[in-house]
Amino acid sequence: MIDLRGSVELESVKRNTLSKQVVDSIVQLLISGQLKPGDKLPSEMKLIDMLGVSRTVLREALSSLEALEVITRKTHEGTHFNNKIGSNPFSLMLALSIGNLPALIEARMAIELGLVSMAAEKITSVQLKRLKETIEEIAGSVDNNYGELDKEFHRIIAMSANNTILEGMIDPLIITHDKMDSQIRERERDITVQFHTDIYNALIKRDPHEAFTHMYRHLSYVRNKLLQQYE
Repeated sequence: MIDLRGSVELESVKRNTLSKQVVDSIVQLLISGQLKPGDKLPSEMKLIDMLGVSRTVLREALSSLEALEVITRKTHEGTHFNNKIGSNPFSLMLALSIGNLPALIEARMAIELGLVSMAAEKITSVQLKRLKETIEEIAGSVDNNYGELDKEFHRIIAMSANNTILEGMIDPLIITHDKMDSQIRERERDITVQFHTDIYNALIKRDPHEAFTHMYRHLSYVRNKLLQQYE
């Protein structure tokens, strides 16, 4: 570990979206080379002083970075950059873009369209069975409260691609799903069920082109809906 006393420099945060700016500033410690994967971050009190933000804002930013697996926080051990972060730059880029909804949507589409194409060739009967169950559970959900089931549907497809190189993108992919899901003001259960059913049927037929097409229609519909709200 390196001695952090006086060894790192951060700019004070003065504009809006403070939590996002704190995330940017902390990630810049890695990008600039001031700290390396595995290094310990300054204490919360030191970061609060350096950044000029409240404890609440700092902890919100640290929670975002932890969810992205950029950092690890342990009681009595402090906060460290993850050792593997250097081999998963996608998490860093996602951290820097966490407030940019259009960019997040595009990133999710680019990744998930490739994954569903591979899933059409590799998905197992057990995974197909679970996909069908999620569709049935969404159809029977009460008060359109099916966000976790929706996420599970997409997670199963991502995992079924069974590609070790792409595994590092799956958790960030789920985070983009959560971010998009949090922006949805009104759910449309019947439409979701239809999109998921179309994707499921394409996977049953082992048809990568059809699976890609239906996933694109699904994600494009969600994208347009969210961007209308965003604008």
